[in-house]
Amino acid sequence: MSATTTPAARAASTEPAARRLPGVLRQGLVRGGVELLQFVRERDSVIFGFAYPILMLAIFATVFGDDEPIGANGVTVSFAQYFLPGMVATGIMLSTYQTLAISIAVERDDGTLKRLRATPLPATSYFLGKVFLSLVTVLLQTALLLAVAALVFDVSLPDDAGRWATFAWVFVLGTAAGAVCGVAYSSVPSSGRSASAVVVTPVLVLQFTSGVFFPVSQLPGWMLDLSSIFPLKWIAQGMRSVFLPDAFAAAEPSGAWQHGTTAAVLAAWLVVALVVGARTFRWRRHDDG
Repeated sequence: MSATTTPAARAASTEPAARRLPGVLRQGLVRGGVELLQFVRERDSVIFGFAYPILMLAIFATVFGDDEPIGANGVTVSFAQYFLPGMVATGIMLSTYQTLAISIAVERDDGTLKRLRATPLPATSYFLGKVFLSLVTVLLQTALLLAVAALVFDVSLPDDAGRWATFAWVFVLGTAAGAVCGVAYSSVPSSGRSASAVVVTPVLVLQFTSGVFFPVSQLPGWMLDLSSIFPLKWIAQGMRSVFLPDAFAAAEPSGAWQHGTTAAVLAAWLVVALVVGARTFRWRRHDDG
């Protein structure tokens, strides 16, 4: 015969379960939903963020549309076709590195991080929520950009699985590296007011020096060497290997697509940014102790 359990004993046995919080991953997904809802409510940010790569592609396609197509080894493509990979790459960096670095700096400045730190929400879940937001926005932005490129500018998209497989791993590694770099760099701005200037300037310069706005064959060697230190150059090069004919590999500084080097550089940035971010991340302002 089983022993009779008193109400007090039953309450004591269920109390720890009642107080048990969801796992880190689940809280991160919930936090990601909150981040996404807040992002959607800022309609001007959504519109301009999604429209920027499309507008830049439209400008290049329109301004250079009457010029001779860009060619390599006797193979030519339209300007829209050539610049699409760069627009995909810059969209990834803007929606990860730039968005996260600015938003986290602003949240630190207005006290949001300080209040979140006082809640049971684990720090890991907070960062997972930010990464979730970046992943969703980048996926939507890239899908929209590819649709506009194909339907409006008659850009030919890849028709074999191998190129899409390359697109997938470059996209995932680039998004992960950009997101973690954004978290790590968010500690650099001294205030929310200065965040935009401090964050936007480096990525804007890199867009001009990493083969995003100009063909790599027209850039000085020293400029490409300097840009090769940073992720944007490799994301753009990886995307060119997806959307351009193989003949264009000869136009790259090394004469090849360098998939192995691309993966290694992006993975290195991911690891380094994780270490640096873990050591330097601040929940409070500089003047808040």
